[in-house]
Amino acid sequence: MKNDNNKNEQINDENTAMNDTQKKIETDSAGEENNSIANEVVKKLEAEINDYKDRLLRKAAEFENFKRRTETNQLNLIKYDGESFITNMLTVVDDFERSIQHFDTTKEIEPLKAGIKLVYDKLIKILNEQGVQKIDAVGKPFDVHLHEAILQRREEGAEPHTVLDEIEKGYMYKDKVIRHSKVIVSEDVNETEAAETPGNTENKTEGE
Repeated sequence: MKNDNNKNEQINDENTAMNDTQKKIETDSAGEENNSIANEVVKKLEAEINDYKDRLLRKAAEFENFKRRTETNQLNLIKYDGESFITNMLTVVDDFERSIQHFDTTKEIEPLKAGIKLVYDKLIKILNEQGVQKIDAVGKPFDVHLHEAILQRREEGAEPHTVLDEIEKGYMYKDKVIRHSKVIVSEDVNETEAAETPGNTENKTEGE
């Protein structure tokens, strides 16, 4: 009887050992499978990360190239900003040179004058197209923002502080004065006579 019990215990122990071994094998197998899956996931993630890094580097390089091109274009725009204007002006230079060539060969002054007038009109047209305009001064009230008074002159019948003559023309570029008109302005007769009247308090020194 005792032997039977021992045999049963031995069988149970063997069965337990076998079960433990089987579980261990299954566990190890599951662990290896999980490790394999994890490795696959890691490799996939690493591949995605490398792909994103590669894309990022390419985009950064493209942006740097774009930035350099933009800076170069801007510098060229600034450097050659007046190219179209100068190209138009060269045609005026050509016309002047052709006119000059006729100075010594022509005896007709009127056609030469007419030719130079045409060149002048062409030059003014080019300036106007660029936004350059003459300041209209003669006959206008004196405006310190547009005119520079060189001297005053008494003019019968002229309103005081009116531009009588223009010594040098003034010009505006778009909405900015780039050269004031140098002008002669009519005197205010009443102010002049008052200043010249004997006993005028403005002519007295302090203490008189």
